[in-house]
Amino acid sequence: MFIIRDDRIETENKTIRFPLPLINKIEEEIKGKNVSFSKFVIEACKYALDNMEDNEIKEKK
Repeated sequence: MFIIRDDRIETENKTIRFPLPLINKIEEEIKGKNVSFSKFVIEACKYALDNMEDNEIKEKK
């Protein structure tokens, strides 16, 4: 399950390009919620990485 966590850690700025339709979908999803675009993207990346590791473990069995 995708959960947005409220943990603050040291950060670094990175420049990344997003397709406009993806930006629009993300902004629509977070509208009215206390979540920044950056926080959403960070949590989505963590979720993807966690699930990639799970899938790699499952594939090895």
